[in-house]
Amino acid sequence: MSKFRAFLVLIRPPNLFTALADIFAGFAASASIEHTLGNGIFEFVQHEMPWDSLAALSLSTVCLYAGGVVLNDFFDASIDRLERPERPIPSGVIKPAEAGLFGALLLLTGVIAGFLSNTQSGMVALVIAILVVCYNKYSKHHGLAGPLNMGLCRGANLMLGVSIFPDNLATLAFLMIIPIIYIAAITMVSRGEVHGGNKSALTLAVALYILTMVMIASLGLVGVFSWWQSLPFLLLLIITVLPPLIKAWRNSLPQLIGRAVKFGVIGLIILDAAIAAGFAGWFFGLLLLILLPFSILLAKAFAVT
Repeated sequence: MSKFRAFLVLIRPPNLFTALADIFAGFAASASIEHTLGNGIFEFVQHEMPWDSLAALSLSTVCLYAGGVVLNDFFDASIDRLERPERPIPSGVIKPAEAGLFGALLLLTGVIAGFLSNTQSGMVALVIAILVVCYNKYSKHHGLAGPLNMGLCRGANLMLGVSIFPDNLATLAFLMIIPIIYIAAITMVSRGEVHGGNKSALTLAVALYILTMVMIASLGLVGVFSWWQSLPFLLLLIITVLPPLIKAWRNSLPQLIGRAVKFGVIGLIILDAAIAAGFAGWFFGLLLLILLPFSILLAKAFAVT
C-alpha cells in the first residue's frame, strides 16, 4: 500500500459524502423556514443561494469527519495491531505521530472553515471537534456513552448545515434527535464487525432504525414539512438498511455485521434526502441522492469503518 493510498484509507472516502449530505439536509430545512421554497425553489437556487457559506460548511464537514476517523485509527492503533493489522497505522505505512498530526490539522481546518461561514457555524464546528475528540479518546468503548457521543457528533453536523441561517438553530434543534438515534444504532451494530454481533444489541438496533423512520414521518406534524414528498425517500431508506441488518440479526457473522454497517452508513445519505425533501421539496431530496452513487462506488474500494 502506497503512503498516499494509506492516507486515503484513513479518511474513509465513502463516508465523506454522508457528511456532506448532513450539511445539505440541514441547509434545506433551514432555508425552508428562512424562505418560502416550494414552487419557487429554482428561483431560490438561481438567485438566493448562499454559495460561499455552503462551500465553507462543505469544507468544514469534510475536514471534521476526516479528522474524526483519522483520530479513530490513531487512538485504536494498539487494538488494530491485533484485530486489523492491515490498517495503515499497524501495518507501518503511516506512523502514529503522522496520523495524529494529520487528524488534528483536519479538525482545525474544519473549525476554521466553519467560522468562514459565520460565527455561529464556527461555534458548532468547534463543538463537533470537541465531541469527536471525546468520542475517540474517552467514550468509544463504553456501552452507552459511545453510541450517544457518536450520535451527538452527527446531530451537531446536521445543525452545522442549519447554521447557514443562524437564527434557525434554536428552531430546528429538535432535528438532532433523528441522527442521534440512527447513528447510535449503527455504532451498536459495528461492535460486532470483528467477533460477531450481540443479538440483543442487534435487536435494539432494528428497533432504533424503525424509530428513526417513524420520527422522520412524524415531522409531517411540523407545518413546513411535507411528509408525502419525503415518503419515497423514506421507503428507499427502509429497503436499503433494514434487510442487511435483519440478515445480520438472524446470523450474527462478522461479514454480515460489516455489510449491515456499510449499508447503514451509506443510508445516511438517503435519510438526509428524506429530511431535505420533506422540508424543501423533492428537488432537494434528489440533489442529495446524487451523492449516493459516489459513496457506493468508493465503498467498493475503501472500507467505511
